[in-house]
Amino acid sequence: MEFFKIRRDIPFMRHALVFNLVSLATFLAAVFFLFSRGLHLSVEFTGGTLMEVSYAQAADLGSVRNAVAKLGFNDVQVQNFGSSRDVLIRLPVQKGVTSATQSDQVMAALKTADASANLRRNEFVGPQVGDELAVDGLKALAFVVVGIMIYLAIRFEWKFAVAAIIANLHDVIIILGFFAFFQWEFSLPVLAAVLAVLGYSVNESVVIFDRIRENFRRYRKMTSTEIIDNAITSTISRTIITHGSTQLMVLSMLLFGGATLHYFALALTIGILFGIYSSVFVAAAIVMWLGIDREDLVKGGVKKEVDPNDPNAGAAV
Repeated sequence: MEFFKIRRDIPFMRHALVFNLVSLATFLAAVFFLFSRGLHLSVEFTGGTLMEVSYAQAADLGSVRNAVAKLGFNDVQVQNFGSSRDVLIRLPVQKGVTSATQSDQVMAALKTADASANLRRNEFVGPQVGDELAVDGLKALAFVVVGIMIYLAIRFEWKFAVAAIIANLHDVIIILGFFAFFQWEFSLPVLAAVLAVLGYSVNESVVIFDRIRENFRRYRKMTSTEIIDNAITSTISRTIITHGSTQLMVLSMLLFGGATLHYFALALTIGILFGIYSSVFVAAAIVMWLGIDREDLVKGGVKKEVDPNDPNAGAAV
């Protein structure tokens, strides 16, 4: 399915060096902010007080957030838990304030706003749990990266695997850099979004890589640069359809999903935009600079050459 078909290849690789210098500058800036400012970790990673409060009727999450915010607690997470009448509240650790004191203050404020508020559970999530979650998150990220490299090396060639991993880590670091620079809260849903972006970005790279491999088999007289430009140009329509429809869904979560889904959707939005960029200008350019050629991909003979401007080219192969 194509919305449109571009008859003339766009010379993406002609400007690859400029775009990759921009990518390098953005990447280094993200690394700098990660080390200088660090991530603003949520309660799941740092520890804090976890409260479960029930109401006689559907709870107004906005009212609950406002009541807790007036107490001076920052970065409080408020969400429904199980039903619309049950609310889960996560409070970060505060120096000099015990978990019991936090709970008493919050319940007093909630009962003032709604007398039906009832505390069902109150517990302290210690730093040890946060450390364990952080380590598990890093392990998950490492397993994803290694799995992607093995998959691409087997399906295509090691040059594609190296290019895809560099491009995907480029996306991940830039997402983390945004969160470090703006000090947005980094929570488990955001970590899930980062892992999702890894898979989403590699999917776009695989589509382009697959077309590059197909082009090497079809067009014997085209140079590697022309092969890559043709592969990217011929997949533009597919990219617009898939990424556009995905971004519409993510945008709806960003605008209407509330505070619980806000940073999750924000991370996905950044990841989708940079995923397109890195697949075209980073991954494809690195493959070109690594010297990919027909001998790397074509095995068992070369198929008949086809004119790329021939509308019936697909039928000739």
